[in-house]
Amino acid sequence: MRVAPPITLSPDERSRLETWSRGRSTPQRIVLRAQIVLRAADGRDNQTIAQELKTRPNTVSLWRQRFALLRLPGIEKDAPRPGRKPRLKLEVVRSILDKTLHSKPRGRTHWSTRAMAKEVGVHQVTVHRVWRRYGLKPHLTQSFKLSHDKHFEEKIVDVVGIYQNPPERAVVLSMDEKPQTQALERTQAIFPMGKNWPEGRPHDYKRNGTVDLFAALNILNGQVVTGFYPQHTHKEFLAFMNLLNRKVSSELQVHVVLDNLSVHKSDPVQRWLRRHPRFHFHFTPTSSSWANMVEGWLGQLQQQALSRGSFKSVPELVTAIQEYAEASNGEARPWVWTKSADEVLRKVQKLRQVLGMEFTGEISTERIISHPSATPH
Repeated sequence: MRVAPPITLSPDERSRLETWSRGRSTPQRIVLRAQIVLRAADGRDNQTIAQELKTRPNTVSLWRQRFALLRLPGIEKDAPRPGRKPRLKLEVVRSILDKTLHSKPRGRTHWSTRAMAKEVGVHQVTVHRVWRRYGLKPHLTQSFKLSHDKHFEEKIVDVVGIYQNPPERAVVLSMDEKPQTQALERTQAIFPMGKNWPEGRPHDYKRNGTVDLFAALNILNGQVVTGFYPQHTHKEFLAFMNLLNRKVSSELQVHVVLDNLSVHKSDPVQRWLRRHPRFHFHFTPTSSSWANMVEGWLGQLQQQALSRGSFKSVPELVTAIQEYAEASNGEARPWVWTKSADEVLRKVQKLRQVLGMEFTGEISTERIISHPSATPH
Protein backbone atom coordinates (compact mmCIF):
# COMPACT_ATOMS: atom_id res chain seq x y z
CA MET A 1 0.00 0.00 0.00
CA ARG A 2 1.38 3.38 -1.05
CA VAL A 3 1.76 5.89 1.78
CA ALA A 4 1.52 9.64 1.10
CA PRO A 5 4.72 11.46 2.08
CA PRO A 6 4.36 13.55 5.25
CA ILE A 7 4.55 17.30 4.78
CA THR A 8 6.31 19.57 7.27
CA LEU A 9 6.35 23.30 6.60
CA SER A 10 8.77 25.98 7.70
CA PRO A 11 7.22 29.31 8.88
CA ASP A 12 8.23 30.99 5.60
CA GLU A 13 6.75 28.20 3.49
CA ARG A 14 3.48 28.27 5.42
CA SER A 15 3.24 32.04 5.09
CA ARG A 16 3.84 31.89 1.33
CA LEU A 17 1.34 29.05 0.83
CA GLU A 18 -1.36 30.82 2.86
CA THR A 19 -0.84 33.94 0.76
CA TRP A 20 -1.22 31.93 -2.45
CA SER A 21 -4.28 30.07 -1.18
CA ARG A 22 -6.14 33.35 -0.50
CA GLY A 23 -4.83 35.42 -3.39
CA ARG A 24 -7.57 36.78 -5.65
CA SER A 25 -5.12 37.61 -8.42
CA THR A 26 -3.18 34.36 -8.03
CA PRO A 27 -3.76 31.81 -10.84
CA GLN A 28 -6.32 29.22 -9.77
CA ARG A 29 -3.97 26.32 -10.39
CA ILE A 30 -1.52 27.80 -7.85
CA VAL A 31 -4.36 28.41 -5.36
CA LEU A 32 -5.41 24.75 -5.59
CA ARG A 33 -1.86 23.47 -5.18
CA ALA A 34 -1.28 25.67 -2.12
CA GLN A 35 -4.51 24.47 -0.50
CA ILE A 36 -3.52 20.85 -1.15
CA VAL A 37 -0.13 21.29 0.52
CA LEU A 38 -1.55 23.19 3.52
CA ARG A 39 -4.10 20.44 4.20
CA ALA A 40 -1.43 17.79 3.75
CA ALA A 41 0.73 19.59 6.31
CA ASP A 42 -2.21 19.45 8.73
CA GLY A 43 -2.13 15.65 8.51
CA ARG A 44 -5.10 14.95 6.22
CA ASP A 45 -4.99 12.07 3.78
CA ASN A 46 -5.31 12.46 0.01
CA GLN A 47 -8.88 11.17 -0.17
CA THR A 48 -10.10 13.68 2.42
CA ILE A 49 -8.26 16.57 0.73
CA ALA A 50 -9.74 15.58 -2.65
CA GLN A 51 -13.27 15.60 -1.21
CA GLU A 52 -12.81 18.98 0.50
CA LEU A 53 -11.36 20.66 -2.59
CA LYS A 54 -13.63 18.83 -5.07
CA THR A 55 -10.75 17.45 -7.10
CA ARG A 56 -9.34 14.01 -7.88
CA PRO A 57 -7.14 12.04 -5.45
CA ASN A 58 -4.54 11.63 -8.21
CA THR A 59 -4.23 15.42 -8.42
CA VAL A 60 -3.72 15.67 -4.67
CA SER A 61 -1.10 12.92 -4.77
CA LEU A 62 0.77 14.57 -7.64
CA TRP A 63 1.20 18.00 -5.98
CA ARG A 64 1.83 16.50 -2.54
CA GLN A 65 4.74 14.48 -3.93
CA ARG A 66 5.98 17.40 -6.09
CA PHE A 67 6.13 19.65 -3.00
CA ALA A 68 7.88 16.99 -0.93
CA LEU A 69 10.53 16.70 -3.65
CA LEU A 70 10.97 20.32 -4.89
CA ARG A 71 9.29 22.43 -2.17
CA LEU A 72 7.78 25.80 -3.24
CA PRO A 73 9.36 25.98 -6.73
CA GLY A 74 7.84 22.59 -7.48
CA ILE A 75 4.28 23.87 -7.30
CA GLU A 76 4.92 27.45 -8.45
CA LYS A 77 6.14 26.48 -11.92
CA ASP A 78 4.86 23.77 -14.24
CA ALA A 79 7.36 21.17 -15.35
CA PRO A 80 8.50 21.46 -18.97
CA ARG A 81 6.63 19.25 -21.40
CA PRO A 82 8.17 17.53 -24.39
CA GLY A 83 5.48 18.69 -26.82
CA ARG A 84 4.59 17.12 -30.13
CA LYS A 85 7.45 15.91 -32.30
CA PRO A 86 7.92 17.77 -35.58
CA ARG A 87 6.07 16.10 -38.39
CA LEU A 88 7.61 18.05 -41.27
CA LYS A 89 10.85 16.55 -42.55
CA LEU A 90 13.89 18.76 -42.86
CA GLU A 91 14.22 17.81 -46.53
CA VAL A 92 10.79 19.35 -47.21
CA VAL A 93 11.79 22.56 -45.41
CA ARG A 94 14.99 22.75 -47.45
CA SER A 95 13.01 22.20 -50.64
CA ILE A 96 10.58 25.02 -49.84
CA LEU A 97 13.39 27.42 -48.93
CA ASP A 98 15.52 26.48 -51.95
CA LYS A 99 12.66 26.96 -54.42
CA THR A 100 11.63 30.23 -52.74
CA LEU A 101 15.15 31.67 -52.93
CA HIS A 102 16.35 30.36 -56.29
CA SER A 103 13.37 29.80 -58.56
CA LYS A 104 10.11 31.30 -59.76
CA PRO A 105 6.84 29.67 -60.74
CA ARG A 106 6.25 29.46 -64.48
CA GLY A 107 4.87 32.68 -65.89
CA ARG A 108 4.92 34.49 -62.53
CA THR A 109 7.28 36.82 -60.72
CA HIS A 110 7.05 35.24 -57.25
CA TRP A 111 5.71 32.31 -55.31
CA SER A 112 2.40 32.23 -53.48
CA THR A 113 1.65 29.79 -50.66
CA ARG A 114 -0.76 27.87 -52.90
CA ALA A 115 1.67 27.65 -55.81
CA MET A 116 4.51 26.52 -53.55
CA ALA A 117 2.28 24.01 -51.74
CA LYS A 118 1.29 22.48 -55.08
CA GLU A 119 4.92 22.40 -56.22
CA VAL A 120 6.26 20.72 -53.08
CA GLY A 121 3.22 18.59 -52.24
CA VAL A 122 2.28 20.02 -48.84
CA HIS A 123 -0.54 22.14 -47.46
CA GLN A 124 -0.37 25.89 -48.05
CA VAL A 125 -0.48 26.47 -44.27
CA THR A 126 2.76 24.51 -44.02
CA VAL A 127 4.38 26.80 -46.60
CA HIS A 128 3.15 29.83 -44.69
CA ARG A 129 4.65 28.51 -41.45
CA VAL A 130 8.01 27.79 -43.08
CA TRP A 131 8.17 31.27 -44.62
CA ARG A 132 7.17 32.91 -41.38
CA ARG A 133 9.68 30.91 -39.35
CA TYR A 134 12.59 31.79 -41.62
CA GLY A 135 11.57 35.38 -42.35
CA LEU A 136 10.76 35.03 -46.06
CA LYS A 137 8.09 37.26 -47.63
CA PRO A 138 7.85 36.61 -51.38
CA HIS A 139 4.73 38.79 -51.68
CA LEU A 140 6.60 41.92 -50.54
CA THR A 141 9.07 44.06 -52.44
CA GLN A 142 10.89 47.29 -51.70
CA SER A 143 12.70 49.78 -53.89
CA PHE A 144 16.31 50.82 -53.44
CA LYS A 145 19.18 52.37 -55.35
CA LEU A 146 22.77 51.73 -54.38
CA SER A 147 25.01 54.67 -55.19
CA HIS A 148 28.04 54.06 -57.39
CA ASP A 149 29.46 57.51 -56.77
CA LYS A 150 33.25 57.28 -56.74
CA HIS A 151 33.34 59.81 -53.91
CA PHE A 152 30.47 58.28 -51.92
CA GLU A 153 32.35 57.91 -48.62
CA GLU A 154 33.83 61.39 -48.84
CA LYS A 155 30.46 63.02 -49.54
CA ILE A 156 28.63 61.08 -46.82
CA VAL A 157 31.23 62.07 -44.22
CA ASP A 158 30.90 65.70 -45.33
CA VAL A 159 27.07 65.78 -45.33
CA VAL A 160 26.61 63.87 -42.07
CA GLY A 161 29.32 65.96 -40.45
CA ILE A 162 27.58 69.21 -41.34
CA TYR A 163 24.27 67.77 -40.02
CA GLN A 164 25.66 66.60 -36.68
CA ASN A 165 28.24 69.31 -36.07
CA PRO A 166 27.08 72.53 -37.75
CA PRO A 167 29.64 75.36 -37.60
CA GLU A 168 29.14 78.26 -35.20
CA ARG A 169 27.39 81.38 -36.49
CA ALA A 170 26.01 79.46 -39.45
CA VAL A 171 22.78 77.91 -40.69
CA VAL A 172 22.50 74.53 -42.41
CA LEU A 173 19.89 74.36 -45.17
CA SER A 174 18.83 71.06 -46.73
CA MET A 175 17.59 72.07 -50.16
CA ASP A 176 15.86 70.20 -52.97
CA GLU A 177 13.37 70.66 -55.80
CA LYS A 178 10.07 68.97 -56.53
CA PRO A 179 9.87 69.55 -60.28
CA GLN A 180 6.71 69.22 -62.32
CA THR A 181 4.39 69.24 -59.31
CA GLN A 182 1.01 68.68 -60.90
CA ALA A 183 -2.24 70.48 -60.16
CA LEU A 184 -4.57 67.48 -60.36
CA GLU A 185 -8.32 68.03 -60.26
CA ARG A 186 -10.60 65.11 -59.49
CA THR A 187 -13.23 64.52 -62.16
CA GLN A 188 -15.98 64.35 -59.52
CA ALA A 189 -16.55 65.87 -56.12
CA ILE A 190 -14.78 64.26 -53.18
CA PHE A 191 -17.26 62.25 -51.14
CA PRO A 192 -17.08 63.37 -47.48
CA MET A 193 -16.35 60.89 -44.73
CA GLY A 194 -19.33 59.58 -42.79
CA LYS A 195 -20.29 56.80 -40.42
CA ASN A 196 -18.94 53.50 -41.70
CA TRP A 197 -17.75 55.27 -44.86
CA PRO A 198 -14.26 56.66 -45.50
CA GLU A 199 -13.61 59.71 -47.62
CA GLY A 200 -14.14 58.81 -51.26
CA ARG A 201 -12.14 60.17 -54.18
CA PRO A 202 -12.61 59.34 -57.86
CA HIS A 203 -9.61 57.51 -59.25
CA ASP A 204 -9.28 59.64 -62.39
CA TYR A 205 -8.29 63.29 -62.63
CA LYS A 206 -7.67 66.22 -64.93
CA ARG A 207 -4.23 67.87 -65.24
CA ASN A 208 -4.34 71.63 -64.82
CA GLY A 209 -0.66 72.50 -65.20
CA THR A 210 2.54 72.09 -63.23
CA VAL A 211 4.89 74.15 -61.09
CA ASP A 212 8.44 73.57 -59.89
CA LEU A 213 8.68 73.71 -56.10
CA PHE A 214 11.98 74.65 -54.44
CA ALA A 215 12.28 74.01 -50.69
CA ALA A 216 15.07 74.64 -48.17
CA LEU A 217 14.80 73.15 -44.67
CA ASN A 218 16.68 74.86 -41.85
CA ILE A 219 17.65 71.80 -39.79
CA LEU A 220 18.45 73.94 -36.73
CA ASN A 221 14.85 75.15 -36.28
CA GLY A 222 12.84 72.98 -38.69
CA GLN A 223 11.43 75.87 -40.71
CA VAL A 224 11.16 75.70 -44.50
CA VAL A 225 11.57 78.38 -47.19
CA THR A 226 9.67 77.65 -50.41
CA GLY A 227 9.86 79.09 -53.92
CA PHE A 228 7.68 78.46 -56.99
CA TYR A 229 8.91 78.73 -60.58
CA PRO A 230 7.58 77.73 -64.02
CA GLN A 231 10.62 75.60 -64.88
CA HIS A 232 13.88 74.29 -63.51
CA THR A 233 17.01 75.90 -64.95
CA HIS A 234 19.99 77.68 -63.46
CA LYS A 235 18.00 80.95 -63.62
CA GLU A 236 15.26 79.62 -61.34
CA PHE A 237 17.84 78.01 -59.09
CA LEU A 238 19.73 81.30 -58.71
CA ALA A 239 16.46 83.12 -58.09
CA PHE A 240 15.80 80.77 -55.17
CA MET A 241 19.36 81.18 -53.90
CA ASN A 242 18.85 84.95 -53.93
CA LEU A 243 15.66 84.40 -51.93
CA LEU A 244 17.63 82.42 -49.36
CA ASN A 245 20.28 85.15 -49.32
CA ARG A 246 17.60 87.66 -48.35
CA LYS A 247 15.98 85.36 -45.79
CA VAL A 248 19.15 84.47 -43.87
CA SER A 249 20.83 87.12 -41.74
CA SER A 250 23.91 88.57 -43.46
CA GLU A 251 25.93 87.87 -40.30
CA LEU A 252 25.62 84.11 -40.73
CA GLN A 253 27.42 81.63 -42.96
CA VAL A 254 25.10 79.44 -45.07
CA HIS A 255 25.81 75.75 -45.65
CA VAL A 256 23.50 74.22 -48.27
CA VAL A 257 23.09 70.45 -48.67
CA LEU A 258 21.83 69.60 -52.17
CA ASP A 259 22.04 66.93 -54.84
CA ASN A 260 24.31 66.57 -57.85
CA LEU A 261 22.17 68.12 -60.61
CA SER A 262 24.23 69.71 -63.36
CA VAL A 263 22.28 72.93 -62.78
CA HIS A 264 23.80 73.20 -59.32
CA LYS A 265 27.32 73.07 -60.78
CA SER A 266 26.83 75.25 -63.86
CA ASP A 267 29.10 78.20 -64.62
CA PRO A 268 26.49 80.86 -63.72
CA VAL A 269 26.04 79.18 -60.33
CA GLN A 270 29.79 79.06 -59.77
CA ARG A 271 30.04 82.77 -60.54
CA TRP A 272 27.19 83.45 -58.11
CA LEU A 273 29.01 81.52 -55.37
CA ARG A 274 32.15 83.58 -55.90
CA ARG A 275 30.06 86.74 -55.43
CA HIS A 276 28.46 85.29 -52.29
CA PRO A 277 31.34 83.69 -50.36
CA ARG A 278 29.22 83.01 -47.27
CA PHE A 279 27.39 80.26 -49.18
CA HIS A 280 28.94 76.78 -49.10
CA PHE A 281 27.56 73.81 -51.06
CA HIS A 282 27.68 70.21 -49.74
CA PHE A 283 26.66 67.66 -52.38
CA THR A 284 24.97 64.37 -51.49
CA PRO A 285 26.28 61.27 -53.31
CA THR A 286 24.70 60.38 -56.64
CA SER A 287 21.46 58.38 -56.23
CA SER A 288 21.38 59.13 -52.50
CA SER A 289 18.41 61.42 -52.03
CA TRP A 290 17.87 59.76 -48.61
CA ALA A 291 20.87 61.78 -47.39
CA ASN A 292 18.99 65.04 -48.01
CA MET A 293 16.87 65.79 -44.94
CA VAL A 294 14.39 68.01 -46.78
CA GLU A 295 13.16 64.87 -48.58
CA GLY A 296 11.36 63.98 -45.36
CA TRP A 297 9.50 67.29 -45.39
CA LEU A 298 8.62 66.92 -49.08
CA GLY A 299 7.27 63.44 -48.36
CA GLN A 300 5.07 64.80 -45.57
CA LEU A 301 3.86 67.55 -47.90
CA GLN A 302 2.85 64.99 -50.52
CA GLN A 303 1.10 62.74 -48.00
CA GLN A 304 -0.64 65.39 -45.91
CA ALA A 305 -1.50 68.12 -48.42
CA LEU A 306 -1.28 66.95 -52.04
CA SER A 307 -2.19 63.28 -52.48
CA ARG A 308 -5.80 63.69 -51.38
CA GLY A 309 -6.29 67.18 -52.75
CA SER A 310 -8.05 68.46 -55.87
CA PHE A 311 -6.69 71.60 -57.54
CA LYS A 312 -8.42 73.48 -60.33
CA SER A 313 -5.36 75.55 -61.21
CA VAL A 314 -1.68 76.04 -60.51
CA PRO A 315 -2.33 79.08 -58.26
CA GLU A 316 -4.68 76.91 -56.17
CA LEU A 317 -1.95 74.27 -55.87
CA VAL A 318 0.62 76.90 -54.87
CA THR A 319 -1.75 78.27 -52.23
CA ALA A 320 -2.22 74.80 -50.74
CA ILE A 321 1.55 74.25 -50.53
CA GLN A 322 2.08 77.68 -48.96
CA GLU A 323 -0.62 77.01 -46.37
CA TYR A 324 1.00 73.69 -45.49
CA ALA A 325 4.43 75.35 -45.21
CA GLU A 326 3.02 78.05 -42.91
CA ALA A 327 1.34 75.46 -40.70
CA SER A 328 4.52 73.36 -40.65
CA ASN A 329 6.67 76.36 -39.74
CA GLY A 330 4.26 77.26 -36.96
CA GLU A 331 4.98 73.99 -35.17
CA ALA A 332 8.52 73.44 -36.43
CA ARG A 333 11.18 71.59 -34.44
CA PRO A 334 14.85 70.96 -35.16
CA TRP A 335 15.53 68.05 -37.48
CA VAL A 336 18.13 65.71 -35.99
CA TRP A 337 20.29 63.31 -37.98
CA THR A 338 20.89 60.33 -35.68
CA LYS A 339 23.18 58.01 -37.65
CA SER A 340 26.92 58.66 -37.67
CA ALA A 341 28.84 58.52 -40.93
CA ASP A 342 30.50 55.27 -39.79
CA GLU A 343 27.09 53.65 -39.20
CA VAL A 344 25.87 54.74 -42.63
CA LEU A 345 28.99 53.42 -44.35
CA ARG A 346 28.77 50.08 -42.50
CA LYS A 347 25.16 49.62 -43.58
CA VAL A 348 25.94 50.49 -47.20
CA GLN A 349 28.89 48.09 -47.19
CA LYS A 350 26.65 45.33 -45.84
CA LEU A 351 24.11 46.03 -48.60
CA ARG A 352 26.86 45.83 -51.21
CA GLN A 353 27.95 42.48 -49.84
CA VAL A 354 24.39 41.12 -49.91
CA LEU A 355 23.86 42.35 -53.46
CA GLY A 356 27.14 40.75 -54.52
CA MET A 357 25.97 37.42 -53.12
CA GLU A 358 22.59 37.81 -54.83
CA PHE A 359 24.13 38.50 -58.22
CA THR A 360 26.64 35.64 -57.98
CA GLY A 361 24.12 33.18 -56.54
CA GLU A 362 26.06 32.71 -53.33
CA ILE A 363 23.05 32.93 -50.99
CA SER A 364 22.30 29.33 -50.06
CA THR A 365 19.53 27.61 -48.22
CA GLU A 366 21.98 26.72 -45.46
CA ARG A 367 22.37 30.43 -44.61
CA ILE A 368 18.65 30.57 -43.86
CA ILE A 369 18.50 27.36 -41.84
CA SER A 370 20.66 28.31 -38.90
CA HIS A 371 19.43 25.35 -36.80
CA PRO A 372 18.62 22.39 -39.09
CA SER A 373 17.07 20.39 -36.25
CA ALA A 374 14.52 23.11 -35.47
CA THR A 375 11.92 22.52 -38.17
CA PRO A 376 8.37 23.89 -38.02
CA HIS A 377 5.46 21.61 -37.26
